[in-house]
Amino acid sequence: MRKQDKIILWPVYFDLTKTRVEGRRVPKGLAIPTPKLEEIQKAVERTGLQPEIVSDAQCPSASWQKTGLVAIPKRGSKTQIVRRVAKELLNIRAKG
Repeated sequence: MRKQDKIILWPVYFDLTKTRVEGRRVPKGLAIPTPKLEEIQKAVERTGLQPEIVSDAQCPSASWQKTGLVAIPKRGSKTQIVRRVAKELLNIRAKG
């Protein structure tokens, strides 16, 4: 699913139980343990972006697991968007 106008977000990007080598993209202070696809979708919606969910997708670094992915329109750099979504995930977990 390679699209030039989309950014792909995998749950592993936000997973506190993973290392940077295993695919985590945010600092431990912004990560949460075992993020769910629904939580990521909710966080993306809160940032004002329209998520596209693919629930049966396999992350290339862990092809034996179907973790799913969230594709969002490209609005700025991927790093900025990942950090913004991570902050929303923290807010969601804190309230829930």
